[in-house]
Amino acid sequence: QVQFVESGGGLVQPGGSLKLSCAASGGVFSVYDIKWYRQTPGQQRELVATITRSGGTNYAGSVKGRFTISRDNVKKTVYLQMNSLKDEDTATYYCYAQTPYGQSRSTWGQGTQVTVAS
Repeated sequence: QVQFVESGGGLVQPGGSLKLSCAASGGVFSVYDIKWYRQTPGQQRELVATITRSGGTNYAGSVKGRFTISRDNVKKTVYLQMNSLKDEDTATYYCYAQTPYGQSRSTWGQGTQVTVAS
């Protein structure tokens, strides 16, 4: 099991940038795929970005070209660089660890709030 602490969120204007961090403890971090999800009240969590244990990445169509996911296995930290932010990106962002076959290897943390507004 991996436990995450998400940080880096805040209030940013449309078109601005934020870099989120997700610090992990426990588990064998380096062998898991790590995903960033986001959620707004009344909605299901949306998969935003994935980084595999080998460093491959995938993104939701709504963020492709604007967001970049990365990982540092020494620091046990996952990052989400968010550029050209839009109002629609407003949400609470969470990390989650899975095996390459989709098996859960973490619980949901507190998340970090991102608010994009003028």
